[in-house]
Amino acid sequence: MKKKDLEIALEKLAPVPEPDASLEQYPTPAAIVADVVFGAYGRGDVEGMKVVDLGCGNGIFAIAAALMGAGASIGFDISEKAVRISKENALSSGVAASFSVSDVKDVREGADTVFMNPPFGCQNRGADRPFLDKAMEISECIYSVHKAETSDFVTDYCRKRGRDASVCKVYKYDIPHTFEFHRETKRSIEIAVVNIR
Repeated sequence: MKKKDLEIALEKLAPVPEPDASLEQYPTPAAIVADVVFGAYGRGDVEGMKVVDLGCGNGIFAIAAALMGAGASIGFDISEKAVRISKENALSSGVAASFSVSDVKDVREGADTVFMNPPFGCQNRGADRPFLDKAMEISECIYSVHKAETSDFVTDYCRKRGRDASVCKVYKYDIPHTFEFHRETKRSIEIAVVNIR
């Protein structure tokens, strides 16, 4: 599948209905997910691999990996609404991805590769740390999305735990007006994808 075809397929996925601000349920843009997963595929981290999507939201990373030939694609989210829409999105995409309701701390599924867009910690400071800890516990290869301004902290956090960590790419992310407390129609920030090995 070409990257543009992957992006087009991901753009068709339904978002999480009535997102929860406390969980920082912001959608990960299809163009960014397609680029990240396609890049990971080129590095041999997707095709035939067991992929886990932590905090899967609408299932976009798990579904993208399945579309790119992952051997197994599994998503976990604490939100029942997110898991429900993920299952619907997988069905409409024609992929065999599975999704379960679980707190990230309780995930026991090992993986060849983890993709995740954890909370940035805007609502709850340090909210991304349980995701980083779990990802490093269950996998040797992780692609994790963070605010670019925190990427030095994230890479240091991982290196102190014996992992190599580096920024793959930085993207401009337009946060849509999602919650009542948002003052602007949209706000642009820079996000970084960190590869942890």
